[in-house]
Amino acid sequence: MRGALVGPRVLLRRLREVMSEPANAQARLDRIVVLIANNMVAEVCSVYVARADNTLELYATEGLNREAVHLTTMRLDEGLVGLIAREAQPLALSDAQSHPAFSYKPETGEEIYASFLGVPILRGGNALGVLVVQNRAARVYSEEEIEALQTTAMVLAEMIAGGELESLARPGSGGTVVRRSLALMAQPIAEGVGLGHAVLHEPRVEIKNLVADDPEHELKRLQSALELLRASIDDLMDSGGLSHAGEHRDVLETFRMFAQDRGWIRRLQEAIHTGLTAEAAVERVQSDVRARLLRQTDPYLRERLHDLDDLANRLLHQLTGAAFTLAAENLPENAILVARAMGPAALLEYQRLRLRGLILEEGGATSHVAIVARALGIPTVGKAEGIIGLVEPGDAIIIDGTTGEIQVRPQPDIEAAYAEKARLRARRQEQYRALRDKPAVSKDGQPIDLQMNAGLLVDLANLDDTGAVGVGLFRTEILFMVAPSLPRAQAQEALYRTIIDIAGKRPVTFRTLDIGGDKVLPYLRKVDEENPALGWRAVRIGLDRPALLRTQFRALLGAAPDRDLRIMLPMVATLEEFDMAQAMLARERERLRRLNRSQPKQVQLGVMLEVPSLLFDLDQVFERVDFVSVGTNDLMQFMFAVDRENTLVSNRFDPLHPSFLRPLRRVAEAAQRSGKKASICGEMAGRPLEALALLGLGFRSFSMSPSNVGPIKALVRAVDLAALERFVLERLDSVDRARNLRAELSEFAAAHDLSF
Repeated sequence: MRGALVGPRVLLRRLREVMSEPANAQARLDRIVVLIANNMVAEVCSVYVARADNTLELYATEGLNREAVHLTTMRLDEGLVGLIAREAQPLALSDAQSHPAFSYKPETGEEIYASFLGVPILRGGNALGVLVVQNRAARVYSEEEIEALQTTAMVLAEMIAGGELESLARPGSGGTVVRRSLALMAQPIAEGVGLGHAVLHEPRVEIKNLVADDPEHELKRLQSALELLRASIDDLMDSGGLSHAGEHRDVLETFRMFAQDRGWIRRLQEAIHTGLTAEAAVERVQSDVRARLLRQTDPYLRERLHDLDDLANRLLHQLTGAAFTLAAENLPENAILVARAMGPAALLEYQRLRLRGLILEEGGATSHVAIVARALGIPTVGKAEGIIGLVEPGDAIIIDGTTGEIQVRPQPDIEAAYAEKARLRARRQEQYRALRDKPAVSKDGQPIDLQMNAGLLVDLANLDDTGAVGVGLFRTEILFMVAPSLPRAQAQEALYRTIIDIAGKRPVTFRTLDIGGDKVLPYLRKVDEENPALGWRAVRIGLDRPALLRTQFRALLGAAPDRDLRIMLPMVATLEEFDMAQAMLARERERLRRLNRSQPKQVQLGVMLEVPSLLFDLDQVFERVDFVSVGTNDLMQFMFAVDRENTLVSNRFDPLHPSFLRPLRRVAEAAQRSGKKASICGEMAGRPLEALALLGLGFRSFSMSPSNVGPIKALVRAVDLAALERFVLERLDSVDRARNLRAELSEFAAAHDLSF
């Protein structure tokens, strides 16, 4: 090749000129292959583009039979071109026809060419096509030539990704691979169907200039950006919250190691020497890395891809000065927000009316942002592996927050089916809204207490919208999670008073801070634990750091003068813990009396039953507490030893299994004996089939997501509770009963015309 380090730069400049010429896509592509062939001193240069139907189509050629353009295709498992696209690796051969993967296409006339060099056309690690040069004579292509062709392929990647070649695709092919429809499965988080267009929370940097005019200047820009990147990582590691040992610090140490890696930096410098700008070099090198790691089966190596992606993205932002996250006010209409991970405060900054859905690559159902998404009624899915690399901004996307399905660039018939599903859901919601002012009374006249869960002021509008009779669970920790610093007593008191005022005569049950475990406040140091779900969290933190719990008690008491106040303690494992918290609350009430300040008219203190140890002291529990609320999410997790976030085991056990229903039955019976209320506030309460089981066990009070109040009220009004209770208890009492009740409850619902 002429001038290993000069030729590519000359070629790139000429390609830039061709790209700016007023010509149609085919003419531009034909001109590009001629330029590449001349620069590489090759008799043949061909471009194959990956199509949506998983084949490769010849789009342009110099040297082969031009009549074969758009007629020659091959499968991804066929030929040398298919091999390159499949493995996303270059292939250089001095005798191509002796390679076992060689596939002869007689219409191209390529049988006279011996040497073959092909490189994948990569973007974001995905192979969009293959660029090939061929020579008649047997020859060995140099590393410099391979590198030059890979660099040139970047220009073609931008053409394909930009949609410029869509009009050239053969009819019936579905277009190029970047327009291929994808169906993915993720974890359901917040129900509902969302149709819209992809918006990346952390936008990819758009590289407008690929070709460098001054390589030395680009090397200096790269070095400066690397120094700023390293400094930002050092600052993060030295910050107060991350200066201690632990998993988070280990991640940053790995991050810093990558930023110092000489091999990575050398590859960036070599890419600049081929004629690329610093940012184009970063994009080129990271695309190669992604292509290799995406095809690895080792989960550790695939996990490192996230680190390298993040590092490259940060470096690109340093080079271009682009914003690291999307400005919330720039959200377009009908947006499906796609994020690797994000905090609840970031989600709240976006305009709710423009959001049609949220997709999280890493966040699960119990993440902070998931809680807020459910509160806002945004259809959401999580743990969508690799979604960031699979979508382009503006892509049509559909998500189903009930099933976890994601449709990327859907076909018209699929889009129509989901649109109808969304319309059906909207009609059903209208039917549920018609029940808003009607009582939740069963067919045989038994009243049921239907309340809603909340955690933000915006949630309280749902009291009127749904007809819920109160807030059975107000998660106070969400207010702390979205605050920039620990809220003081006065700020807490003002907020709690506003909540009580909005609720009016409807009761609000405030759960004290349920932090720790996976709920880490950004301004408090995280404690590293082997098993945080069973560690220092919730009421345990409040009792060990009494100022925190005492301040919250003081704020709640001050917010409810001459009003009824209900407070619930989370994660209580022993009655001694309840007694300690009750004594602390009593001291705060005595303080109010001494200061001659107004007291709440009535204060009720209850527990959230989510630790199995309380199940063995139920009568004593109901003697001491004012009420009990069963947190079925954690209770089931602890009883079955199942991590809800672990996809390997999270679906292993069913809440309708008798081994879980029987303890719940004992709770309902203990409540009836004591004359005190026992409610259900976990996710079970909002699922129709599970709600049937709970009603059959004797529970008459539920708190659930606002969107579930309507469906559960419709169910309550249609069911005969006496018949349901007989049905459920008979099956729980049957001899050797070990199977779950899901199928039989479904049959009961069908037999009694209960639709949901």
